[in-house]
Amino acid sequence: MSTTQSERLRELLEPLVSSQGLDLEEVAVDSVGRKRVLRVVVDSDSGADLDQIADVSRALSAKLDETDAMGAGEYTLEVGTPGAERELTEHRHYVRATDRLVKFQLAESGELIARIIEVDDDGIDVEVPGVKGRKPTAKRLALADVVKARVQVEFNRKNKNDDVQDVQDVQDVQDTEDNEENAEEA
Repeated sequence: MSTTQSERLRELLEPLVSSQGLDLEEVAVDSVGRKRVLRVVVDSDSGADLDQIADVSRALSAKLDETDAMGAGEYTLEVGTPGAERELTEHRHYVRATDRLVKFQLAESGELIARIIEVDDDGIDVEVPGVKGRKPTAKRLALADVVKARVQVEFNRKNKNDDVQDVQDVQDVQDTEDNEENAEEA
């Protein structure tokens, strides 16, 4: 049984990535002119910050230097995260995308854009946004019915925490006004 270079690299690098508390999402070797680029994509349930990426990059670089996994030619190692519009292919990807807007390609009913509310072993509970002032509707998707899914970038979405902050800001203004009135009366 023949394995590709990417599969061999995955077997070599996955234990190092896991030891850093991250998941190895993708390994790809691409040719760019005369050079090769080894792209490694990592992630975790809480995301990966720059320090974690730097640590894993150093560990992977050291491991690659001590082996001949990339051969004798020059290459560049790039370590990063999946990005904002990531494709969802694993159960853990759907869990990580909870509360995100996702474009689903469904086997039977075509395309659907909906927000992931909850994910379990059997399927995904989503909320389909209402159109023209209508309320959003809940829907259940079976994981087996999802052919493809990709997170959508939202620029104008109001964060749930913003509502809480708005209420707190109003309360702070009211408290300040009350304190000023009490100070003037005294």
